[in-house]
Amino acid sequence: MRAPLMPKATAVWLVENTALTFEQIAEFCGLHPLEVQAIADGEVAIQMQGLDPVANGQTTAEELARCAADPNTRLKLLETAIPPQLYRHKGPRYTPIAKRQDKPDAIFYLLRNHPELSDAQICKLVGTTKPTINAVRDRTHWNSTNIKARHPVGLGLCTLEELDQAVTRATRGKKSLADIEAEIAARAAEAEDVEA
Repeated sequence: MRAPLMPKATAVWLVENTALTFEQIAEFCGLHPLEVQAIADGEVAIQMQGLDPVANGQTTAEELARCAADPNTRLKLLETAIPPQLYRHKGPRYTPIAKRQDKPDAIFYLLRNHPELSDAQICKLVGTTKPTINAVRDRTHWNSTNIKARHPVGLGLCTLEELDQAVTRATRGKKSLADIEAEIAARAAEAEDVEA
């Protein structure tokens, strides 16, 4: 069950300022009823500042009055009290300074092991620029003597899911070398049959 932010501080405020039962407070705060009783007895959370759930927008005063009037009802957390989920945006992402020198190694690995990836896909995966990719490809990068092929997932520059998705997008609709060779052999066999 969802609990309010800072549940013990919220429980301290509810014990001190409302007539709710220990079970109601415990269920609302995600605590055990004995822990709420210990807070009321002064054994736990001594000198803890109470946190008003109404002022924080976690519940309403009407909800507190309704639950105080009937001990069988349960206090509910407002839907707006839950912080929104963080979504990863599509824009450029920050790469720590310690990992920035690893980007050419990851680029070299992707160029060697996944030639089907476009420069734009490599830019998005590793977080680099097209001139850097061209410099690594042409071996004109300023640090080209020290560049080693290292997996970008192992370096922490992208996730394995992102790499797999990029590879499947790059290979979608393209024929493999074996398919092309089989098609050429089939056409050659047809040409021989027509001549004979």
